[in-house]
Amino acid sequence: MTPIRGIQAEQGIVGREIELAMAWAVLSAGRHLLLEGPVGVGKTTVAQAVCRHLGRRVIRVDGDDRYTESKLTGWFDPPLVLKQGYRSESFLPGPLYEAMRLGAVLFINELNRMPESVQNVLLPALDEGYLILPQLGEIRAAEGFQVVATQNPVEYVATGHLSEALKDRFEHITLDYQSAEEETAIVLRETGCEDRALAAEAVALTRATRNHPKFKKGASVRAAIAMVAIARHLDGPDPLRRAADAALPTRVELRDDAETTLGETLEEIRAGLKKN
Repeated sequence: MTPIRGIQAEQGIVGREIELAMAWAVLSAGRHLLLEGPVGVGKTTVAQAVCRHLGRRVIRVDGDDRYTESKLTGWFDPPLVLKQGYRSESFLPGPLYEAMRLGAVLFINELNRMPESVQNVLLPALDEGYLILPQLGEIRAAEGFQVVATQNPVEYVATGHLSEALKDRFEHITLDYQSAEEETAIVLRETGCEDRALAAEAVALTRATRNHPKFKKGASVRAAIAMVAIARHLDGPDPLRRAADAALPTRVELRDDAETTLGETLEEIRAGLKKN
């Protein structure tokens, strides 16, 4: 029986029973795991919660388009090479090398933001548990080595496609936005706020940005958390609306043809929510 309730209680996770159960099963089976979903849906939270529950050591990497192969595997320090030559003492291990050596979990956040050349370095490690490094030779992974990665949908800025060969080495779990009830519970938990009506209003406003025709990109529950946290420190009328002016601009994007400001669109959304 999968210990989902235990993981939820230990890590303070609201919902996600199906995703936690599948992540637990994949990692318990010794397989590599890829979690995909929009920003802010809890991909990292699910991955790290299951790893902690299993007592696994995690070495984290954050992907970006400037990440290099040597940064992932490790590199020889030039001053040390001049003094000692190409020896293991001159080598500065990267996170992939360390995870393989220790039999740990390599957690790669936003894998599909990494250049394809860096992604390709992972293939032999994922497939057969080895890595070949110039001057050092072949490195074999210790028992327990696994890779857990996340990726945002390819339509997001600065993301790309993973190769079919790389995807074939992973088991895949998709995470989407949670229900309004669960998101409200998350806001209450994260902010310590006891005003459920305030949290529910923040969640409703946030969720409306995800399917409103004037928005190109909507916000995750992080925006609702920020709104409630800020609103609790504001005096005067309509603190949540004023908090939205700070919390939403960095998390949403209006369509080019919206012909309206963010503030005007938020007022339109709130008017619609009040009618309903």
